[in-house]
Amino acid sequence: MGLRIVMLGAPGAGKGTQAVRMAQEMAIPHISTGDIFRKNLREGTPLGKQVQGYLNSGGLVPDQLTCDIVADRLQQADCANGYILDGFPRSLPQAEMLTAFLAGRGEKIDVAVNIDVPDSEIVERLSARRSDPDTGAVYNLKFNPPPAEIADKLIQRDDDKPETVQARLQTYHETTEPIIAYYEKQGALVNVPGSNAGPDEIYKRILDVLPK
Repeated sequence: MGLRIVMLGAPGAGKGTQAVRMAQEMAIPHISTGDIFRKNLREGTPLGKQVQGYLNSGGLVPDQLTCDIVADRLQQADCANGYILDGFPRSLPQAEMLTAFLAGRGEKIDVAVNIDVPDSEIVERLSARRSDPDTGAVYNLKFNPPPAEIADKLIQRDDDKPETVQARLQTYHETTEPIIAYYEKQGALVNVPGSNAGPDEIYKRILDVLPK
């Protein structure tokens, strides 16, 4: 039986990158709520239509609907041998709903991986991102510098401006961070230092602490 894993960490901590790699190497699904929303919207499913209604009115998708969408995905056959949840749960009520849903199936989250990166480093990382307006390619002045010939035309997205990153971190600390203590109480939490290391080293750190 594979592991049921939740990925935690601030925006820019690298959890999406690590989740994709883990899922590929463990041969279990990588489940991103953002991807599920986009798929349902594209296919015009009943769930997708509900999500569209909230997006059209500028509102947030309610916890219950988000949980229903994830629950629907977790009941598909490819999740029988484990999965990695990325971007969900995003709040304490979502974490509690997930626990209740899994308990009803005699299951639970095996491990919650928290990639721990200080705010100052997150701001530095994200504010160093630059996008190519023609190709959509994303570079990082620090880790993945662009070729010199295109450097002048790159732009900084509003999302990556230091003041916006600070606001995103504030939301994360208020809404999502309490989930860390929640999974710690359940004995499922592992903390992985995400500072001063490239993706390969962080991946190795995660593998070292996963249940064998």
